[in-house]
Amino acid sequence: MKVSFHGGSEIEIFKIKEKIDKEKYSRDDLVSKISPEKLLCMYKNMVRTRAFDDKIKAMLNRGFSISEHSTLGQEAGPIGACSALEPNDYIMPYHRGWAWAIGKGMDPKYLLAELLGKRTGYSKGKAAAHLGSYELGILGRSGVQSAHIPIGTGVGLGIKKLGKNNVCIVFFGDGASNNGNFHEGLNLASIWKVPVIFFCENNSYALFSSAKDTTSVANIGSRAVGYDMEGYIIDGNDIISIYHATSKAIARARAGEGPTLIETKTYRWDGHNAIDKIHYGGYRPKEEVDSWKEKCPIRLLEKDLININLLDKVKIEEIKLKAGKEMDIAEKFAVESEYPAKEEYLTDVFAC
Repeated sequence: MKVSFHGGSEIEIFKIKEKIDKEKYSRDDLVSKISPEKLLCMYKNMVRTRAFDDKIKAMLNRGFSISEHSTLGQEAGPIGACSALEPNDYIMPYHRGWAWAIGKGMDPKYLLAELLGKRTGYSKGKAAAHLGSYELGILGRSGVQSAHIPIGTGVGLGIKKLGKNNVCIVFFGDGASNNGNFHEGLNLASIWKVPVIFFCENNSYALFSSAKDTTSVANIGSRAVGYDMEGYIIDGNDIISIYHATSKAIARARAGEGPTLIETKTYRWDGHNAIDKIHYGGYRPKEEVDSWKEKCPIRLLEKDLININLLDKVKIEEIKLKAGKEMDIAEKFAVESEYPAKEEYLTDVFAC
């Protein structure tokens, strides 16, 4: 089984269940099938996500306490997937980064305020580790790795029972795919044919452990075969491929054809979190990290948009400058916001 990576004149989207790779499109065809407005929105959200990560790193270096799992290098996956959703669709996010948050519409001001425990945050400063927004269809991060996967299946069952046309994307990493919750969640999702897309960002490491040492298969997407569902293995740095594969999975889900497993091959540039100081040259060879940085997802999309005259160097700099200013405003807002009063500590808290 081959895996498609960017760099060639064509990409391939794989239907793992049938073990065929018949669908081939030219790069230009794939780009042209997405509206210019959508392409620019995806690019801007990737840049905004990276600027948000850079802002958090700068604040951590100045002594702020923030629960952080960097998105650097992994911007394409969640933003590409969320861009294929409708506003009333749902996501079940996980711990890695902010691309799903910004991709689904979270405002960096309120997002950062929540991370700092301020009352102006999305959950009034009480859920930094469990970010969510019901108004935006973001159902909240679970405190236990992979516990949200069967919950996502339950969301899909609820959608089906209510006769609605929504879908739910469940994001998780390669480590979670080795947990029992993953297998139970996918098994039930297939049995019930729920409208759920299971989206695995395989960055090759679960904290300090290499997937080579912990995972029985080379391609997590191939596990779709065991649950009789559609599966795709795609380049996780190529937002164009991600958008099209997710769109196909969403169309199947809305048509009542059941769930899909998508695996994106990607890489986190930084450590697992801010206290991981051995990610470069420690448990990961420097050469490996450097080679993945050369496959920057933002630069790849820039090349596509320059080719169709949607971007040029001046426009790129304008977008990046605007994103940086937005994050400066977000920091000022979050830092100056108040903490919840003592009388509010148990307000809206339903379990402790």
